[in-house]
Formats: sequence, structure tokens, C-alpha cells
Amino acid sequence: MKDLTVGTSDCNRVANSFRRGLGSYHAQATAQARVAVDLADLLQKCVGDRRFAHVFEFGAGTGHLTEALFHRFDIGTIALNDLVAEAEPPLQQTVAAHGGKASFAVGPIETCAFPQGVDLIAASSVVQWVPNVPQLMQRCAAALTPNGWLALSGYGRGHFRELAALGSTAAAPNYMDHSDWPAVLPQDLQLVELRQAAITLHFASPRDVLRHLRETGVNGQSQGGWTRARLVGFEAAYRQRFSTPQGVTLTYDPVLILARRR
Repeated sequence: MKDLTVGTSDCNRVANSFRRGLGSYHAQATAQARVAVDLADLLQKCVGDRRFAHVFEFGAGTGHLTEALFHRFDIGTIALNDLVAEAEPPLQQTVAAHGGKASFAVGPIETCAFPQGVDLIAASSVVQWVPNVPQLMQRCAAALTPNGWLALSGYGRGHFRELAALGSTAAAPNYMDHSDWPAVLPQDLQLVELRQAAITLHFASPRDVLRHLRETGVNGQSQGGWTRARLVGFEAAYRQRFSTPQGVTLTYDPVLILARRR
């Protein structure tokens, strides 16, 4: 696990990046949408078609996971969190379409107050942004009722491997492989499922990769602008190393985690 700390300025930069990409995120974040559906499907496989009386979802974004949960489960109340306040209106629309209304808290999950006595805590494509994952897991365990469920997805060390190979600084602070997770869960969280499988996207050009990153807001840790010479060099190196008959690749490396409160 990377031992990196995200400061206030970095958090603000990440928030601004997601804020800029919010309008295009839902349509362009195809890999994240797939991961959210896979996480909800995995949870349903483990628990069946059950009712969750009190749900907390953090880093809810534009509602990929929110929608997937409502489609699969009977949900009583739901509390939502996201880093940016602008995420609330589309999230409320999603919940309202299923006959509910969500409470909403804005800000990084590290400083957000957790609702207590919840029987499901969920987050998709979020935990890689959290510097202190063991502390977050302790807070999740404390908020869950006995036999409550924790459903998470993050990303492993193979995430955006193409960008890392070319020296990108856009990485999130915590890419954790499936083998890292047992060590960060507290004793009162029993690991139930742990899966890791890469998703490879193809783009017509390296510039389309950069456009995808901008439209999904996931390059919030990137520092420094693009000069023409730097862009030309990046495109040439990317094509040389990561071209396929289907186009250049971009690898997502999702890790799905299900745990249950003892």
C-alpha cells in the first residue's frame, strides 16, 4: 500500500476535478458504472433479495451505485455523501425515482460524520482516494449494526498502468490489491468476498484517453500543464507502447470487497 497523505490543497484539486467532470461523468464513466453494477450484483448474490432498513453510501457521485442498489434491494432510508455539493441534485432525483428522499452530507469521507446503526455501508470507486483506509474501516465497523454489510470497490496497483508507465502523477493515493485488504479490515468485520479483475478500455488515440480522464474527473491528482512538445511526446510514447488492433488501451483494475459486521 502506498504511504501517501493527501493534503488540503490536493483534496481541493481532486474536488475541483470531479466538479468540472460532473456533467459528463455519468455517461463517460463506463468502467465505473460496470464496477458499481458488479458490486451490487455480488452483494445480491450474498444476501439475496432482502430489505436494508438504513443505508449509507459515501462518494456517491452521479449515482451509479445508488441506482444499482435501489434496483436490487428494498431500501428504507438512505444517507448519501459526496465530495462536491453539486452531486446532490442528480442523486436526489435518482432516489426520488424510487419513491424515497435521501439525506446528504458534503465533504471528504475522512471528515464526514457517519450515520449510526446502518445495516449497509456502500461505496464504489471511492476508497482509492482515502489516505488512511484502516481508519476508515474502523469507522465503518462502528457505524454498522451486528450482521450489517460493507460493500466497497477500489482499485489495485494495475490501475491506469499505462499512465503510470509513462510517468503520470495522476494516481490516487491508495491503490490496493486484493491481497492487501485482509490486513486493513478490523477484527469485527468478517471478509466475505474479495475479487479483482482488470477492465481494459480501448480508445482511438492517446488524446482520447486524456479526454476520457478529464470528462470523468479522475485525474485530480495530476500536476502540471501540457505543453505542445510534452503532448506530442506523450502521444508518441503511448502509441508505441500500448497500441492494439482495437486502439490504445487504458486499464482499470477494480477490487470488490464484501464484509459483514460480526
